[in-house]
Amino acid sequence: MRPQLTIKLQPGTQAPDFTLQDAAGKATSLSDYRGKNVIVYFYPAAATPGCTTEACDFRDSLTSFQGSGYEVLGISPDAPEKLADFAGEFDLTFPLLSDEDHAVALAYGAWGEKLVNGEIVEGLVRSTVVVDPAGNVALAQYQVKAQGHVAALRDALAA
Repeated sequence: MRPQLTIKLQPGTQAPDFTLQDAAGKATSLSDYRGKNVIVYFYPAAATPGCTTEACDFRDSLTSFQGSGYEVLGISPDAPEKLADFAGEFDLTFPLLSDEDHAVALAYGAWGEKLVNGEIVEGLVRSTVVVDPAGNVALAQYQVKAQGHVAALRDALAA
């Protein structure tokens, strides 16, 4: 299998639009958020330790982000049913979106080679892209660490 190469998004460029199913099976599009700042974060798998830490940090910071004018969308390759279980178990109150074929992750540069347990594998690279109200990339961070990422993002966005 040849790795699929992705191009990382750059600030100032148009963020690719997408429509994905949320945990309830409802279609959600980036364009639904036009006119708002949106934090789109990509995580490898629901209910794993790092992804749970990151999701709970976003949950705990959601009021602060929203108070500063930011919405949060989480995207993973998990099926909507798994996302529903994850959201319910950890009381996650922001949309979790299913990108089962990882097409959106590819478009955002969040899919590619990564190091897992000393081995190079292809998969979702933990990433965060902030989209401005006009639909442009304001900030793009790749290969972020789950622990401490949300706090650093809040600092970067003054949220």
